[in-house]
Amino acid sequence: MSSVVNEARRSSLNRADRSRLLSSTELDLIRLVHETGFPRWLEQIKSIGGCAHPIYLAGYTTTRHAVTGEVLRHYDTSNEPGGRMPVRCRNRRETRCPSCSYLHAGDTFHLVRSGLLGGKGVSDHVQHHPRLFVTLTAPSFGPVHRASDGKPCRPRRDAAACEHGRLFGCGQRHTDTDTIVGQPLCRDCYDYSGHALWHASAGKLWNRYCHMIRRHLATAAEVTQSRLRDHLTVSFAKVAEYQKRGAVHFHAVIRLDGADGPSSPPPLWATTDLLSQAIRSAAGLVEVRTPYSPATGEQVIKWGEQLDVHAIRSDAFTESSAVTDDAVAAYVAKYVSKSVGDAGGIDYRIDDLDSIRLAPVNSHLRTLMATCWRLGGLQELEALNLRAWAHTLGYRGHALTKSHRYSTTYGALRAVRASHQSAVDEDELKVRDFVTESGWRYVGSGYSLAEAEIAYGVAEDLASLREIRKDLRTGVLP
Repeated sequence: MSSVVNEARRSSLNRADRSRLLSSTELDLIRLVHETGFPRWLEQIKSIGGCAHPIYLAGYTTTRHAVTGEVLRHYDTSNEPGGRMPVRCRNRRETRCPSCSYLHAGDTFHLVRSGLLGGKGVSDHVQHHPRLFVTLTAPSFGPVHRASDGKPCRPRRDAAACEHGRLFGCGQRHTDTDTIVGQPLCRDCYDYSGHALWHASAGKLWNRYCHMIRRHLATAAEVTQSRLRDHLTVSFAKVAEYQKRGAVHFHAVIRLDGADGPSSPPPLWATTDLLSQAIRSAAGLVEVRTPYSPATGEQVIKWGEQLDVHAIRSDAFTESSAVTDDAVAAYVAKYVSKSVGDAGGIDYRIDDLDSIRLAPVNSHLRTLMATCWRLGGLQELEALNLRAWAHTLGYRGHALTKSHRYSTTYGALRAVRASHQSAVDEDELKVRDFVTESGWRYVGSGYSLAEAEIAYGVAEDLASLREIRKDLRTGVLP
């Protein structure tokens, strides 16, 4: 990144003669590096990790002693470049901001891990509670091409075909990077309406699933569901991941606590085996029905047949195949930064049908988005908000959700990080009475062409430094 800045400074010596030959980005770079506030601006961008789309604020914060009025801290943006201060966009999507996505994934790791091992305000006793790692999938809406570790895709002995004349089998050997993976063998047979409606109802299906698990646990304990909270609490954290076919599936940590939450153990009868039985039986029974429409009928929304349930073991167990605390936390953190864009879709909202026709996606995902747009225009399905979520193929849930008592919160983790990064002696403030006055307002966002290039370089440098440190820790580098 520094070489780009130095080149811009050298180029400025004869910029009048070369201006017609330089690109808009180069001209903007020459202007930027000769601004009097450039060094401070560069410090700001480094402090936010090269965020791809920062938010700019203007204002002040003053901390005073409550009795004497002594100023303990004062910060004002009037002396900053442009009279403003950049802050992170906090976008979790790696495709939108790699820097903030990395930070969000780290917060997610600690959020999930604290619910498995304790810490961050969670009792250490949770590591001894029944804990399971569960994967729930969407049902099949029609056969799709798949990569099978070098094996043929859907091999068949016969040449049977569907009613549209397309073969039921494929026989080719696909890799994970083949664009055909995830696309239907026959688009005319594929249930696009069912796919879109399943996505729109997935959040409600999960909520009913949690209620069903509690019902099954209450039955096993021979108590009413309303009295179950007197004995135990079901806590969870789940993340949604898009498969190649454009359907989400859920990875969830489900844990049993006592009546007082993580600080209390569950009753002796609430075992890991009992929780596993409740999870499996509830998955096969829970369902949601969509509003009736003459175009789609009344769809019954259920989980797919594939259900994986694994006990989470302590990291003290070193078997490579073990599902451990850290492995689960890292797995969830990995997928929280992903979006439909990683399945070949787009991560921005669709405003009209023409935008779908021009979207840079494959024909399968384009048809799914068009189906969401079409169904979203029906009055009887208006409550599903399919048009507003056409870019996510109808799925309108958060990437990660958790129950209230599972662990800490993103807000708490960010507050701790902000306190750690503050230049003020927080220990001093804790033992003294103080009041804070502040006033902030939004004044802009984003970068100019040159600013974006430099910020990208800052983010790349930090990512490279993280990889070097990782290699040093693992012994890859000498």
